[in-house]
Amino acid sequence: MKRQRPARFARCLRLVSTLTAASLVGGCGNIMDTLGLTPPTPNAFLVTTQPPLAIPPNLNALPPPQPGAERPQEVSARLRAEETLVPEVALAGPGGPDSPGQRALVTAAGPVAPPDIRAEFAKEKTPEQSQEGPLSWLLFWRPSPPPGVVVDPVKEARRLQMNAALGRPPTYGQTPVIQPPSQGLF
Repeated sequence: MKRQRPARFARCLRLVSTLTAASLVGGCGNIMDTLGLTPPTPNAFLVTTQPPLAIPPNLNALPPPQPGAERPQEVSARLRAEETLVPEVALAGPGGPDSPGQRALVTAAGPVAPPDIRAEFAKEKTPEQSQEGPLSWLLFWRPSPPPGVVVDPVKEARRLQMNAALGRPPTYGQTPVIQPPSQGLF
């Protein structure tokens, strides 16, 4: 009986240590890659698209292929990158930067927006429109406080007089503000 216990214990210990080592090694991504257990992923920068195949109407008019020459219908990688970075290059037709079709599209779109249109829109939009709504009323049961902070005029005048008496700049110290009343549940 005494010999069976150490043998069983040794077997259990080997089994537990093997399972522990396997789980530790299996969790390491670099070891999985090194052992070839993860499938390789394609490099997104090396993936290219090929133009669709087309059968020309007259096969006799085709020039014979030249070994090593570029395909005539294929766009170079440099030109594709340029079109991506500068879209005006892609929109430019053979007649120059603006084709007649582009000019017609722009005129049909209407007048040009003023350059400060975003600032005008932000000025027209009031804070009540952006914050207040039925959902806000349902969640909080009270109107939202007005935007901004309210300066306490008495304490601010006292602070400015103190700064002037001590020769400090008016910006020295913190501006006292009126704290809104606490809105507890009860």
